[in-house]
This record gives sequence, structure tokens and C-alpha cells, in this order.
Amino acid sequence: MKVLVANRGEIAVRVMRACREMGVPTVAVYSPSDRLAPHVRYADEAVGLGADRPAESYLDIGKLIDAARRTGADAVHPGYGFLAENAEFAGACRDAGLRFVGPAAGVIELMGGKTASRSAAQAAGVPVVPGTDGPLAGDLPDDEVRRLAASIGYPLFVKAVAGGGGKGMRLVREPDALVGAVRAARSEAGTAFGNPDVYLERCVTVARHIEVQLLGDEHGNVVPFVERECSIQRRHQKVIEETPSIAVDTATRQALGEAAASLARGVGYTNAGTVEFLLDEDGKFYFLEMNTRLQVEHPITELVTGIDLVRWQLRIARGERLTLDAERTLAPRGHAIECRVYAEDPEAGFVPCPGRITTLRRPDGPGIRDDSGVAAGYAVPLFYDSMLSKLVAWGETRSEAIDRMVRALTEYEIGGVRTTIPLFRWMLRHPDFVSGRFDTGYLDRTLAVRPAEPLLAPPPEAEEVALLDILSGGRVNWGAGRGFDRTEFRAFGVELEESYPRFRESVQVVLEAWRQERITWHGDYFKFDEIEVLPKPYQQPTPPFWVAAGGPDAIDWAARQGYSILMDPHATHQELGDKRRSYFKALDSYGHDTAERVIPMARLIAVAETDEEAEEIARNGAQWTIGSYANDKVSVNSNT
Repeated sequence: MKVLVANRGEIAVRVMRACREMGVPTVAVYSPSDRLAPHVRYADEAVGLGADRPAESYLDIGKLIDAARRTGADAVHPGYGFLAENAEFAGACRDAGLRFVGPAAGVIELMGGKTASRSAAQAAGVPVVPGTDGPLAGDLPDDEVRRLAASIGYPLFVKAVAGGGGKGMRLVREPDALVGAVRAARSEAGTAFGNPDVYLERCVTVARHIEVQLLGDEHGNVVPFVERECSIQRRHQKVIEETPSIAVDTATRQALGEAAASLARGVGYTNAGTVEFLLDEDGKFYFLEMNTRLQVEHPITELVTGIDLVRWQLRIARGERLTLDAERTLAPRGHAIECRVYAEDPEAGFVPCPGRITTLRRPDGPGIRDDSGVAAGYAVPLFYDSMLSKLVAWGETRSEAIDRMVRALTEYEIGGVRTTIPLFRWMLRHPDFVSGRFDTGYLDRTLAVRPAEPLLAPPPEAEEVALLDILSGGRVNWGAGRGFDRTEFRAFGVELEESYPRFRESVQVVLEAWRQERITWHGDYFKFDEIEVLPKPYQQPTPPFWVAAGGPDAIDWAARQGYSILMDPHATHQELGDKRRSYFKALDSYGHDTAERVIPMARLIAVAETDEEAEEIARNGAQWTIGSYANDKVSVNSNT
């Protein structure tokens, strides 16, 4: 067996790890943006797809099949996302003589349609949320749509028949909003999935999102697993998952497992899949949909059962028979929680934050697992989902799992891009989460009324920590085009995230301490009151700040504060040339009076690799340095 992994990021690495343990060679595929990604380096072979756009790379069935043929792979694992639930791709693999590590194409097509899967669930005796039995006809009169909605009851959802992730979905609370919501959902569904069909389904107003993992082999055996709680969602997207659910007792767990298994047997399901349910306040559950693939949150199930789901996916694809004990799979050992770490800014509406990861320090220790698809130096691209990793914590109890997750989040350091880590650190200490008082709408409601303040309030000693960090080589880093609205300080194990105005106040405290001679230079170290602080190799004694400024506004502001301006002291030797060009491009926007406007206010430090570059920098009126930061050896020379 040789497996081509038709995916990228952390799930590709996860699948390859299982393959390596089984002695199965792997093939990675990659776009130009992912050429140096961890999944490419981890695989035994790699094939370039020639384009960054998903439609021309990870979604191009022809290129993926060709890559498998060229490398001699005889199996394809789709991971999740991209083509994982694409019946055409599964069929193309079958037609090419490749084993698709997942269910048959016909089953994917059946369960991928929301209305068809509802019918399958009803046939298997699984309760479903009241709704229309099929999609709304495109030419159905508005009055008939209103009549159907009235028979279902409000509030209700207009949902896309195809796809998921909240696209093509509209919540309708009043009859007057129904027709407009149907039109909007159809338009969005057609754009997102190529299928504008929608149906109506009652909204269970206060409900939990509960799902059941299962495995099915080619011999008719189906094994359900302990449920996962996925109610912490933002705009219908899962954010935090855990298992088991504190809202599910033993009897309900057994009933959920039996319902999921009955549905899977009824449609002839094989390999890994997940049946999703809504659980209402009375403990009644209703079928929601089925995901015909491995789930993002599968690690928490693995941690409480001790069963490697990916390994079993591969064994099932080879035709092996399931030998798992259902009593084991439905009896969790301890508790596990997963946080999805995205390159998004939770303080700015969760906007994606692509960019280069400058530093990466992963958490470790008892009960911690980090499934990651990135590394220091990797550039998070614009083209794909912004998930960086899945951080998982296990404990003997839910309380211990939460404590371990909080500890791990304080250890997690990702520099260069904004992430959702601050959201998790706030969320996991929120009284409602700790007590389990939440439902699928909880996070959206909570964020909507949260005061406009940082998710993590700085401790009282913020200014002192900032001062110590700056003296020990810390810096403010503003990327060109982003402005200087936020900064991160890390010192002595303390991570602070503050808005720019609060940082400016901290700066004034530091400057005042410098003027009062509470900060003094002692030849090779700083002293703040009685605290000795060793500078980084590139630090110079005066003035006390380096600012790595990426744009003219940041340069101008830093200069007017009297700071030294440094390009990027953490740049590798190979990157210096590109960074120097970018730096001077930023300076060029000042015009020809750069030296007159900037240099009198502060020293301008730039990096030169050669004497010729140093002369060019000097002509711009800057102080310059020559040396290799990679070796932490820098010599400082001045043209003044």
C-alpha cells in the first residue's frame, strides 16, 4: 500500500504519521505557496500541483489522480475539506484503480445531500428535526413557501441542500423575512456549492450540537464511539470541542450510538464518518446531518478511547475486519478538549491574518497534544483555510482537562501572525463554559454583548513587564499595510496583548524611567532599579528602544518618539536582501527629504550584507550594520 494524501496542513501530517507507523509510504501534493510546508517535508515523496488557487490545485481531480499514477500510489486519503466529501473524486479514484480511504461514492452522494440524508435517517428510525422532505422547487410560489414554513413553525432555518459550514443558511424568526431569506440562501448556496437548492427546517432554539463518531468495515460491522460536544460555535462554525458531553448520560449515550450505527448500516457505510445531532433541553435528540469523512475534532475521541482512528481508516481500506469492542468505544476514559487555532484576529471581527510565522513555541507536558501543520518561517497563505493547529488537552476529569488546556495556551507562542489563542484563554476561564451552561448560540450571544476591551486584560505590572522586555531585546513590529494598532510583548513567560493606546502609555513610563536614570547601562547589561537585564546581541545601549517598522507611518511615529529604527533583527541571512529592498521602498514614500525628516529625530538602523549596500544605506543618512544575525554576531559601524 502507498498512500497519496490529497490535502495539506495539519491533517496531511496527521495521516502521514499513521502511515509511517504502519510502514506505509506516503506522497504529498502541494501548491507553490506550500512548497516548504511541513506536510511536504514529512512525506516520502511530493508532487507539485503548479497553482495556488484551490480550483487549480487541491480541488483539481485530474492533477491528483495523475500525481498518484506518477508516483505509483495505490490509495488516496482525502483528509477533510477540499474533496473529502466529493462523490466525483471518490468515483474517479475508483475508476483509476485507486483505493479511496473513505466511503463509496454513492454513499457520499446520498449522505451529502441534506434532504436525502434526512430521508435515510427516517428510514432507519432516527428522529429528525421537523422540516420539508425535499428541496424547495425553484419555481415554487412565495405563498406556498409561506404555507410550508407555517406548517413547520418559527423560528426556522433556510438551509442549503449541499455543502455546510454555515454557507447557504439563514435563520428566519418572522414570516415577513422568509421570502428574502430563501432568495439569499439560494444565491449563496449556488455560488458556494454550485447547487442553489434549499430546504426548510425548524430551529431548535436552545440546543446542543452533539455528534457520534463511527467506523464501518466492508463486512457490515459498524462501531459507534462516545459522543463529542460541539456547541461552542461562532456563526455555525465549531470553535471548541470536547468529549464526553456533560449533558449526555449513559442511557442517552447508548441511544445516540445505536441511532448512528443504525443509520450507517442502513446506507451501507464504510470507513470513518460522523453523525451529527441536536440535543434539546428535554434530552431529546434529532438527526442533523452526516459527515462522510474524518472530522477535524477526531483527536479528542482518540484520547478518551485510546484508538487511532486514522490507522483504522487505512486498515479498513485494505479490507480488514473491525475488531473493536463497542463497550470500549462508548466508555470514555477521562475528558478531552480541543481548541482550533486559526490565524485570525478575534479582536477585529476574526479577520484572517496571513503572514510569515516568525517564532513558534508549541506547548508540551502531561495530557497535551498539538496537531500542527506549520513551522517557524512558514508563510500562512491567503488561499486556504487559516487553521494553524488543533490543540488538545486530556485530563482524568473535565476540570483537569480545562486546567491543562489553559496552561498549554499560556505556553503557546506564535509570532508574526494574529491567532485565536487569546479567545481560548478568555473562553476557558469564563464561568459559563466552566459550568457547562452553553448551547449552539451561546458564543455568538456572548461576543455580541462583550465590552469593547481586550479579551485578556493586562496585569497591573504591564508597564514594568513591557519595559523589561524592551530592554532585553523586545521590539514593536508593525507590518506594512497593517498600521500600528496592536503589539505583543513576551517576557519572563508572560504574554501581553494590548491595544496601541495602552502600549503608548507603557512607552511613556519606560521613557520617563530612562530620563530619571532608573535605567542605566553597565557595559554589557541594563539595570532597571535593582533588576539586571541582559540585552540581545544586536541591542545597543542608547536609546533604549529598537522598533522594527514596516511602513512609513510606523517609521515616522517611531522616529518622532526618539527610537532607533531597525529592519528586522530576527531576519535570517538569506532574507536580508529582500527585507532591505522592502525597507527602502517604504522610505521612498517620504520623498527626497527622508534624511532631513527622519534622521535628526532618531538613528535609522539598516542592515547591509555587503560594503556596497552599506554605502547605499549611508547615502540615505542611516547608521548601518554588517553581520550575520543567524550567528548572533553583529558589528556596528556609523557614518557619523
